[in-house]
Amino acid sequence: MLSAAVATLAFTLTQPATADLSDIKSRGVMKVATEDNYAPFNFMENGQAKGFNADMLKELKQYAPFSITQEIMPWTGLLAAVSSGQYDMALTGALVSTERLRVFNFTIPYASAQDFYVKRADDDSIRSVADLSGKKLGVQAGSVLLTRLPELKAMLDKSGGQLGEVVKYQSYPEAYADLANGRLDYVINAEVPVNTLVKARPDVFSKGQAVSGPGFVAWPVPKSDPELLKFLDQFMTHMKQSGRLAELQKTWFGEAFPDLPQQPITEVDQFRQLANLN
Repeated sequence: MLSAAVATLAFTLTQPATADLSDIKSRGVMKVATEDNYAPFNFMENGQAKGFNADMLKELKQYAPFSITQEIMPWTGLLAAVSSGQYDMALTGALVSTERLRVFNFTIPYASAQDFYVKRADDDSIRSVADLSGKKLGVQAGSVLLTRLPELKAMLDKSGGQLGEVVKYQSYPEAYADLANGRLDYVINAEVPVNTLVKARPDVFSKGQAVSGPGFVAWPVPKSDPELLKFLDQFMTHMKQSGRLAELQKTWFGEAFPDLPQQPITEVDQFRQLANLN
């Protein structure tokens, strides 16, 4: 099932034929694609775009020497739309992965995406990773988290356990609903959305231990435009040096991430080393 998810991703993300930074400057506008249903990165509230990336976009509009137009679209087609050249970049909470790195470079990361398990707050049968053996888990279909399940399998194998049934969902709200109702034993998601969920519903859900090595959230930029990547990394560095990045991280994520890589992630080998996948 893991290979099928990877194959689907590879099929939908083809090498882009996009404009470069000089073209963006010539036409005076950069087109960015964002999503609207991935709190706290991007979401809608009373008809207005909210979240970490909404605030980052405001800062980027002030920093850039050209105008920026934004189109909000479903996550399912967002990266494919950028890779096909409809947009210049995806300004969203994208997780870095080996498959995505075949099509995109990623800016300097701005949040952790290490995977954690979430259980029901009243489920005392799960106290550690070892207790996940044989239990039913939920994860989003076609996600980076699905492709990193072999790391959890290796952890369980080491303790004499085994990975249980994997149920794939189109969205995490569906998975969380099934977890709350007892149809699942646990759900795996990245650190920031897990923290957000548990903070909002501590009576229902509880955060468990990490089930993967380090992971990273960053903006995907087509490999055909290294100059745009450089420009965005300069912006990210500016945000760090001004202290504004840490301020927005604390506002939306509850913490800053001072130990993230300080360089863009552009190669599979580089990512595998940073994520302890070698």
